[in-house]
Amino acid sequence: MKFTLRQLQVFLATAHYQNISRAADSLSMSQSAASGALRDLEQRYDAQLFDRVGKRLRLNMLGQSLRPLAEALISGAEDVDVVLRQQMPAGRLRVGATLTIGNYIAIPIIANFKRDYPEVSVRLHVANTAHIAKQVLDFELDVGLIEGEYSHSDLQVQPWCHDELMIFCSPEHPYATKKNLTDEDLIKAQWILREHGSGTRQTFDRAMHGLINELDVHLEFEHTEAIKRAVEAGLGLGCLSVIPLADAFKRGSLVPLKVKHRDMSRQFYFVTHNKKFPSRGLQSWLDCCRATHPETT
Repeated sequence: MKFTLRQLQVFLATAHYQNISRAADSLSMSQSAASGALRDLEQRYDAQLFDRVGKRLRLNMLGQSLRPLAEALISGAEDVDVVLRQQMPAGRLRVGATLTIGNYIAIPIIANFKRDYPEVSVRLHVANTAHIAKQVLDFELDVGLIEGEYSHSDLQVQPWCHDELMIFCSPEHPYATKKNLTDEDLIKAQWILREHGSGTRQTFDRAMHGLINELDVHLEFEHTEAIKRAVEAGLGLGCLSVIPLADAFKRGSLVPLKVKHRDMSRQFYFVTHNKKFPSRGLQSWLDCCRATHPETT
């Protein structure tokens, strides 16, 4: 073989940062050393892996084809190192999570995982379903924990656990004393919802099939707490997972509303890249998630 693992590391870091200086910093190398490694890799195979646009280095078609193979090889090499050292999974794990999972579920999972695998560094990124899926596709994340359904030929989406959305209002809202909301009630209300692209909004829109175009969506927020505060202020009805609403329901600052004829259930999922090597660290993380799901946190 004409390449080295270090050259592949430089290649992957450059693909991620699209900048040789930032790639070198991430690998604790000098810029000249990183540039030399990348140049040597290309020259050995008489191949160009990047299109150089100004200061940015963007993967060309050959580079895009090489990236998943290089990712798998580096992940495998890290596992070889772990086995030879006779240690538990080590290295880093890049985890993406949607807002409900990231803000209310992921921390207990990380705590349990770090207790068993203290040498693994876990980096958590929180965003909506569409953004997390894109980062997994681009190999920027090792795994995504998402709330919405997502389909892509390069992604593997595995069911994790169940969740339920709940419509809610402030204690002063006229609906607060209603035992069950009708479709007419839903149409008359003003709504404060998550943005399009979020798993929560996807489930809400699905639950409101046949009615969605008649609803008055007054406000849209990217953050769960903003929706809760706006509903508490009497600005309309909200709809979120029961997980972040439990404490507010106990305090009485928010009131759950029943809509018996609308299915508000959903599934949480794991999402990984089909071409990513399933390292021991990643498998251990998935096992930890399955053992520490929302029902037990």
